[in-house]
Amino acid sequence: MKVWQVAREWSIDGMELVERPEPVPGPGQVAVRIRAASLNYRDLLTVLGKGGAYKLPLTPFSDAAGEVVAVGANVTRVAVGDHVCPMFFQSWFDGKPSAAGRRLALGGTSPGVLQEVLVLDAEGVSRVPRHLTSLEAATLPCAALTAWRALFVEANLRPGETVLVQGTGGVSIFALQFAKLAGAAVIVTSSSDEKLERAKALGADHTINYRAVREWGRAAAGWAGGGVDHIVEVGGKDTFPQSLEAARVGGTILVIGVLSGFAQEIAIPTLFGKNLHVIGLSVGSRRMFEEMAAAIGRNGMKPVIDRTVAFGAVPEALRLMQQGGHFGKIAIQFPGA
Repeated sequence: MKVWQVAREWSIDGMELVERPEPVPGPGQVAVRIRAASLNYRDLLTVLGKGGAYKLPLTPFSDAAGEVVAVGANVTRVAVGDHVCPMFFQSWFDGKPSAAGRRLALGGTSPGVLQEVLVLDAEGVSRVPRHLTSLEAATLPCAALTAWRALFVEANLRPGETVLVQGTGGVSIFALQFAKLAGAAVIVTSSSDEKLERAKALGADHTINYRAVREWGRAAAGWAGGGVDHIVEVGGKDTFPQSLEAARVGGTILVIGVLSGFAQEIAIPTLFGKNLHVIGLSVGSRRMFEEMAAAIGRNGMKPVIDRTVAFGAVPEALRLMQQGGHFGKIAIQFPGA
């Protein structure tokens, strides 16, 4: 089988497509023929050597969907022929986040999904909504689940509340879609008027071009009538001060991404003056995934895929992510899918 790995150095150019024997599942394991994968910003950071202290060679990427083609002894959760996603965290099944639950992460502390057949513990996969294609389902394990957990587990979103999402990448677009399903009003920021128009077509109630409106945090607070209830913070260094400005008293800032950088001085008086809840989070548990998948299935929701790249062109997909011009997700089509 074919496998992508970061081999020579931590860079996109350091990736190689190699041949390996097809693995066979042991007791309690399943073999999944991967049909599609999707790309997250975390995958780009990992390939560039900025995602953690990992050793070469490394098979990257965490998000995929495929078909169970073989099961080992004592497997009852899934069967041959089931359409499944591997879970991002292979050891977090339920409950609150813990060091043990977050220990095994695909494409990092565990080998990633850029291989034609992937063997996993049967506890580390879950069925996907039946109406989704493999390409669509492959977008769910990281970006969708992070947005779901942010809004419904951490923020406890209610109908009629306001949500601000930054940009139009995977997490933000999923957050927009989920918030609209819940009856919330959504503000979307972007530097592209074209992307803001596309966000409106998905249900965005208000849009702000942050290049045209430099104090977009204040503008968002004004539109929301004194402050936004929940802010999906993916920008990091450059956006966090504006998120503080946008949030209402008692509001929630859900810190997910670092697109503009890792470090920022925080206006502590604003934090306690507004009584803000600032929550850092990454992905979620298998139970959260299954609850999200059920909601997606009930509502017939479709993930937004900006473009699809062939399996042999994974470095091109990484460069597209590096350029940052996508709307929604970048997906990878595997051979024979």
